[in-house]
Amino acid sequence: MRTIGQHRDEIAALVAPVLSGRRFTDPEAQRIVDLATGAGVGRGHRVLGRAVVAPVPLPPFDNSQMDGFAVRAADAGTVLRVALPIPAGVVPSPLEPGTAAPIMTGARIPDGADAVFPVEATEAGAFPAALGLAEVRVPDNLVVGTFVRATGTDLPQGGELAPAGAPVTPALLGALASAGVASVDVVRPLRVLVVSTGSELLGASADAGSSSGDAGSSSGAASAMIGDANGIALSAALAEVGAVTRAVRVPDDEAAFLAALDDAVGEWADLVLTTGGISAGAYEVVRQALEPRGLAVTPVAMQPGGPQASGTVTFAGRPVPVVSFPGNPVSALVSFEVLLRPLLAADAGLPDDRAAQVLPAADAATSPPGKHQVRRGRVEDGRVHFVGGPSSHLLAHYAAATHLVHVPVGTATVEPGDPLTVWRLR
Repeated sequence: MRTIGQHRDEIAALVAPVLSGRRFTDPEAQRIVDLATGAGVGRGHRVLGRAVVAPVPLPPFDNSQMDGFAVRAADAGTVLRVALPIPAGVVPSPLEPGTAAPIMTGARIPDGADAVFPVEATEAGAFPAALGLAEVRVPDNLVVGTFVRATGTDLPQGGELAPAGAPVTPALLGALASAGVASVDVVRPLRVLVVSTGSELLGASADAGSSSGDAGSSSGAASAMIGDANGIALSAALAEVGAVTRAVRVPDDEAAFLAALDDAVGEWADLVLTTGGISAGAYEVVRQALEPRGLAVTPVAMQPGGPQASGTVTFAGRPVPVVSFPGNPVSALVSFEVLLRPLLAADAGLPDDRAAQVLPAADAATSPPGKHQVRRGRVEDGRVHFVGGPSSHLLAHYAAATHLVHVPVGTATVEPGDPLTVWRLR
């Protein structure tokens, strides 16, 4: 039986080629406005596919750092006549000798001026009252460059705004917009085919082979059918780490399963993620169909999520990495959090938002000593409260939890006050 770390390393090695390969092939051009608003394919969490250089210097011209008066520093300590004001967004006339031009924050410094002093240094003290002054006295200590944002001091023209692989952050988007860059090449999002198996799933039809539409009713057997929690939950979890998904539901029929995957994988999928069908039952369609094709079914010392499988499988003539999780919804989500999410989040340039914290238990609990148990919980008053039991079908309890609680291998009982490692889910 593998440890969690061993199986995570196995999955990391399996998906590494498709993660790295995307960075060097087929980058997608995206408008920065779409990246900013989350529109288009692969909402959020994008990284640059190519480096971006500044087409203009930043700032593109000398401009005022504050509301004040543009002057020559050589006129420090003298009284000057007030010229016409300079609002932001206009190209001003050159500054005439012996004058001081009222200037607003961000406005272009006129030719002939090399410093700005703040309006607060005048007798009026503020605009618009200071616009009525006939003359102003320049402070004695004014030097060249005072309160001037000089051209290119943020980045010179041709300088690298960001290298390939840099995450597309709000600050980067702002810098791109400031430089007049309308679109950039980004690494295309990871494309994951999410496959839910089970003849009990609404929408899984042996005739159709697969379904990604709305779940409908199954005539004559409605009481034995359930909704596809895994397809929805894992698609949402994958979207949080920047992947795009397609979901199919397939019955426990080997021929229908293989036909559906050959059709759905096509040239689209980078990774296939299946749920269900890898345990010890009589209708374990994933194990029965894919184990002969290279899928390795390997138990992992984890509860829930003990049955696991991974490997490279050929679909429609193309080898594709496959990661297989158990079918119970809590098992599937815990497996994703522990085994796959850390890899995809790092690939998407996301910060580690599942950082571990050690807190005392508020409740007693039991755990199989030979397995790493992952419970659901909430943190209140600095203590860990378990939410629901350890069973892998308690999805509503998972939804109510705010943390994953880790009970390590070798622990049979947890007593109040015992230290537990938790990951914050939200």
